[in-house]
Amino acid sequence: MSSSKLAIGIVGLPNVGKSTLFNALTKKGVPAENYPFCTIDPSVGIVAVPDERVTKLSEMSLSEKTIPAVVEFIDIAGLVKGAAEGEGLGNQFLSHIRETDAILEVVRLFEDEDVHHVHGKIDPLHDIEVINMELVLADLETASKALERAERDAKGGDKELIALRDALQRTVPTLESGKSVREMELTEEEERAIKSLHLLTQKPILYALNKKSGALNIDAEEGERWRELSRFLENSHAQYVLVDAGVESELSDVHADEKEDFRRELGVEDGINALIKAGYTMLDLISFFTTGKDETRAWTIKNGSTAPEAGAAIHTDFRDKFIRADVIQWGKLLEAGSWAKAREMGILRSEGREYVVHDGDVMEFKHG
Repeated sequence: MSSSKLAIGIVGLPNVGKSTLFNALTKKGVPAENYPFCTIDPSVGIVAVPDERVTKLSEMSLSEKTIPAVVEFIDIAGLVKGAAEGEGLGNQFLSHIRETDAILEVVRLFEDEDVHHVHGKIDPLHDIEVINMELVLADLETASKALERAERDAKGGDKELIALRDALQRTVPTLESGKSVREMELTEEEERAIKSLHLLTQKPILYALNKKSGALNIDAEEGERWRELSRFLENSHAQYVLVDAGVESELSDVHADEKEDFRRELGVEDGINALIKAGYTMLDLISFFTTGKDETRAWTIKNGSTAPEAGAAIHTDFRDKFIRADVIQWGKLLEAGSWAKAREMGILRSEGREYVVHDGDVMEFKHG
């Protein structure tokens, strides 16, 4: 997975604050020209990952450019009951979301008579059930068609097709019972077999619980609705963040120095940064850095990547023709004051192809 490919799809029922949140995120966006892979699509926002380490390394190296790691957020058209059968923007929505690494589901926690709810009442757990069922139904359609094909084609004896057929013979009944693929105990072989189907309910899910400053929020009310939601989140080991999309959208126009004061006054956490960090954690991603006079850049890789795999995020030559990498933790490099000084002090390590990269490593690759 290269640094160009962390994509999170935002889903939610109409009027839950999904577009407000997307707008708040994209106002934190980064200029697309630094990211040639970007599509100029109004529903795609490229957002910088908040990370002071990049800034500090850039200041140390007097870099001309500072390029943070990024997350691509994709705003998926409002989901309604029946989307899987093509209601609303059903099918278009589903093809968009298949390309993502994870799903961010926006759930409304606030009562507000001026903002109509599609089901006429505020019931977050019900909203989650509606959306998750749409995702299950969409997967059921995909998996059933794939199973028909696999049962026919596996007769030829192809090992991969047999593995796919066997995996789908377990997956389809699970989806038929209304359960997501995430809830299945899939073997590694089964996961590999169905990976190419990009099933929606196999993707990790992060819930953004959207509050509204000045309105009645059900977490503050602590009634039955909140207890039900909390029980669901706990029992399904779900990852979630509390966010106030309206405040985040307003604050995106405010100068960074004043933001903290506003947050304190309104009593809201920095929901967007929490959201981006939670996405990273959920997908088991880390950042390593390259720094020099031209640029300091953060690169996104899977936790557990070896040095050549990390190098591939920059250029495939760094993986294919890897010789070694000089490595130092970012804090140690800052203490030394420069790359040259760190080398002089003997605190740069030379690592081979077995080396597993740590979050915060600063690296320089040598390749043939």
